[in-house]
Parts: sequence; C-alpha cells; structure tokens
Amino acid sequence: MSRNSTRVLVVLLMLLTAAPAASLAAQPADPARAYADLTAQATKLNEEVLRAQEDLDQRRAELDRATATVAAAQQVERQAKRDRDDFQGQVDLIAQASFEGARFNQLSALLVADSQQDFLNRLEMMRVLAADKAESLARLSGAVEKARQAHQVAENARARAAETTAAAEKLKGELDGRNQALQAQITEVRTALTRLPAPVVNQLRDPGDRSPISTPSGVAGTALTFALAQRGDEYRYGGTGFDQWDCAGLTMKAYAAAGITIPRTSGGQAGVGRVVSRDDVRAGDLIVYYASRSHVAMAVDGTRAVHASTEGQPVKIAPIDAIGPIAVIRRIEG
Repeated sequence: MSRNSTRVLVVLLMLLTAAPAASLAAQPADPARAYADLTAQATKLNEEVLRAQEDLDQRRAELDRATATVAAAQQVERQAKRDRDDFQGQVDLIAQASFEGARFNQLSALLVADSQQDFLNRLEMMRVLAADKAESLARLSGAVEKARQAHQVAENARARAAETTAAAEKLKGELDGRNQALQAQITEVRTALTRLPAPVVNQLRDPGDRSPISTPSGVAGTALTFALAQRGDEYRYGGTGFDQWDCAGLTMKAYAAAGITIPRTSGGQAGVGRVVSRDDVRAGDLIVYYASRSHVAMAVDGTRAVHASTEGQPVKIAPIDAIGPIAVIRRIEG
C-alpha cells in the first residue's frame, strides 16, 4: 500500500472514529498506519520468498544438469578405460610375438631365406608387424590420454554436483526461514485488519471501478484484458489464480494469456522488456514500485493501473502515482 493511500485511510479512520476519549482509548493507536506498515512488510517478505524459491528452482535445475553430466562423463570414462585395456592387449600380443621370434632384422631374414622371394616376403612381414606395433602403441597412448581426460571430467562433474547440492540445501533452509517469517507477518496483518472500523474495512474491500474498459490490440491489450477481468478477486500471498492473486502472479498470468512468459517475481519483472518514462506510460506497461521492487501493477492508461494490492483488498484499479513510489516502468511489447 502506498503512503498516499495510508494517509487517506488515517484521515478516514479519524473521521469515522470521532467518539468520546474513552471509546478511542479502546482502539490501538493509529490502526490504519499499523495495518499499512504490516502489509508493506508482508509484501516485501512475500517477494523475498518468491525470489528464494526461484533461486532454489534454478539450483535444483543445475543439480539435475550436473547429475546428468556426471552420468555421461562416467560412461565416457568407462568406455575410454575399455579402449585402453583393448589396445594394451594388442600391444602385449605383439610384444609377446616379438619375444618368441616373430620379429626379424634384415640380416636374419637374409640368412634364413630360401630364395629371393622368401627374403622379400620376410621383409614385408617385418614391415607389417612394425606398422602394427606402431599403430597399436599410438592407439594405446591415445586411449590412455582419453581415459585420463574422461576421468578428470567425471571428477569435475562430481565436484560440481556436490557443490550444487550443498547450495540447494542452503537455499532450502533460507526459504523455509523466510516462509516462516512471512506466515507470522500475514497473521499480524490479519490481526491488524480486524482492528480497523467496519467502514474502513468496507472501503478496503471495495473493488472499485469494474465498468467495461476498452483495451488496445496486440500483446499488451490481451494482457490488460486478462488483468482487468480479475477485478474483485481476492489477494493472496503467493497466489497465481484462479481467483486469488499476488501482484506479480497477476501480471505474470496476464502476459501468459497473451503468449508471453515473464518472471514470477516483481523484481524479475523489473528487468524484462524495455524501460519507459512516466510520461510515456501506456496500457499494458508494468509499473514496479519501491526501492525493493516488491510490488508491480499494470497500466490501464496514462493515469491508472490495475493491481493485486495486499491482504484485505481485492484486485482493483488505482491511480498510478497513489500506489507507491515508482522504481521502474517496463514495456513488454513495442
């Protein structure tokens, strides 16, 4: 919720609770501001949880790839070792044959030859055996090197898989901690909501303008049409539909309806498309709020935006500049 909205709520609360001092004393000091502060913190925590979940999903995908790499590297290593052993066997057979007299030098070939043709045949046999030995030695050397490299690749893959596993486990612990903090914050928000006077709660729950609104053609218009169709739906931390949404869940699904994939978080959506200025805002632009980039809305036109605000408020249209301090505006199409 923006500071402007908070001030409106505070003023309204003061007007609605103009009662004797004894009655006012029964209410917590400034319940509207307490509610606004708690919802702002919950929205930030929700964004942190979603980003942590994205990080964990990426780590798990890396782990899957690393595991597949290990399996492939181990297969290459096993084949390389088999090739090495095969070539070693060939070299051993040639060495054994040479030891048993199958190898001759030119003088021995000349001395034992029965004829000139026999001498030439023996020389050819010597050449073939020598070539076989050289080729087998070369293959053995190559196989040994390939086996060494394959073993190193497999070891590196196993090390990366181990590192990725550790990182994923650490992120899972951080995610669990943030989730616990978020749930505690949501409980506080809901408690603060019960402390607001009924007229204020009714104002918060008012879905506002639900009249038909024309949208442009193209991707941006399709996304905006989807977002506008959710007006009146309930806000839910982590919600991505069908009738419960958080801010980034709504804009993500809106662009998905137009065939465009954008990140799940408002922080991620702050980096898609291209930057446009406040004066250049048009229908379908994503408006990301706060320095933490923890909230996002979709422009209806140059002055209004539709967004899933926070706990206790439905998806509704609000003035762009009243939602909060703008961090960046991104255009997905054009």
